[in-house]
Amino acid sequence: MAKKVLVIGGGPGGATAATLLAKHGMEVQLLEREVFPRYHIGESLASACRVVLELSGAVQKVDAQGYPAKRGALLRWGQEEDWTIDWFELFGTNVSSWQVERADFDHLLLDHAAENGVDVRQGATVRKVLFRDEKPYAATWTDGATGETHTTEFDTVIDASGRAGVLASQQLRIRRHHEIFRNVALWGYWQGGATLPNTPSGGIDVISHPDGWYWVIPLREDRYSVGFVTHKNNFVERRPQYESPEEMLLSIVGESETVSDLVSTGTFTGQARIEQDFSYVADHFCGDGYYIVGDAACFLDPLLSTGVHLALYSAMLAAAAVLAEDRGQVKPEEALAFYETLYRNAYARLLVLVSGVYEQYKGKDSYFWLAQRMVRERERAEHSNAAFVSIVAGLSDLDDASVAGGTAVTDGLLDEAERAVEHVNANAPGGAASLAPLRIDPSDLHDRATGLYLITKPELGIGRDQPA
Repeated sequence: MAKKVLVIGGGPGGATAATLLAKHGMEVQLLEREVFPRYHIGESLASACRVVLELSGAVQKVDAQGYPAKRGALLRWGQEEDWTIDWFELFGTNVSSWQVERADFDHLLLDHAAENGVDVRQGATVRKVLFRDEKPYAATWTDGATGETHTTEFDTVIDASGRAGVLASQQLRIRRHHEIFRNVALWGYWQGGATLPNTPSGGIDVISHPDGWYWVIPLREDRYSVGFVTHKNNFVERRPQYESPEEMLLSIVGESETVSDLVSTGTFTGQARIEQDFSYVADHFCGDGYYIVGDAACFLDPLLSTGVHLALYSAMLAAAAVLAEDRGQVKPEEALAFYETLYRNAYARLLVLVSGVYEQYKGKDSYFWLAQRMVRERERAEHSNAAFVSIVAGLSDLDDASVAGGTAVTDGLLDEAERAVEHVNANAPGGAASLAPLRIDPSDLHDRATGLYLITKPELGIGRDQPA
């Protein structure tokens, strides 16, 4: 009998996890609170996203949408010269992703899940996950169309409910915020515009400001997403100076000669949007009978455009863990440890880099050195920024998952994570501790000697290089 899996949330993480499980014979129901298409920010995708979407079978559908092909980024950061992240130059012409409109992109992935046999229910709000002997076994949910309440039983639940955090935030209450990254994003859209001259084809521009940073993203049909990210204290202080968010956005864009030049040939199309980008992390990402993926488990400041990557990467890992346990490839505790370690490693490594890059005065060489400390030896190349780019593109995470022993965090990451937390806390406003503990400790990690690694052929699962 096929194992029953409930997926809560139909964003990229939930839709992809559900698709991968259904393609491998699981009985999957997905409950999504909203009715798609729905607007969402997070338009610039890391190149590792393509790898996961190839695995789910959705990549050709995404390619057919005509999104701009993203081949890197350009950062005009601090007092330094521009530095370009060119995926083609570093990794070859097969490494790329897209600049997407999320309403369209997310809807495509959810429809793809349904086409692969997932029972997708939109307008379905999960009220509570029911536990028996500390293991979840069912969820009650309300059908928005009829108002009726239903109960779905399952063998495993994957919580991909995003920031709502059905398990981590609402029920288990294991989510903690990083005070230092209590940021606010303000953004809107321009018809017409440009990116900086040395930006790789389809790439994003990231431009620093004394109080934060800007993004400029080229979208389809000559549209540009332009936004500003700053700490909530700065936002709250400045907001009363303006009659509307639109006035505030246009004023802040005008403060940057670079950004105002880029949009000078375009026209602001109207609505400005505001969202809190408060970074957080759950104490644990899985447990007996459940996996927490994407933003439901952790959220990171969008500086390095890694949100969709973390969602898709964790979805792939969760699906692999569920399938591997069901086939007897690994023991239940091994499946959980495999997922917890790899996903937490990916999040922690990016958190360390974001923390470093926010210190604009240190310079890019310090970011590159930091990145070199957090990747495997073979990822270090003749280009000084190769390790940094590999991490930001999500390629280091894929490498960790696919290599035997890759479930162990490198010693360098352990050291640098601890140092980053200590440094950021010491320099936080008022000296108050501000980064929630990363909870990375060698005793928490899966034993390298097990040799567990991600396999994708002939089917998704977990391989074992050495006998346990």
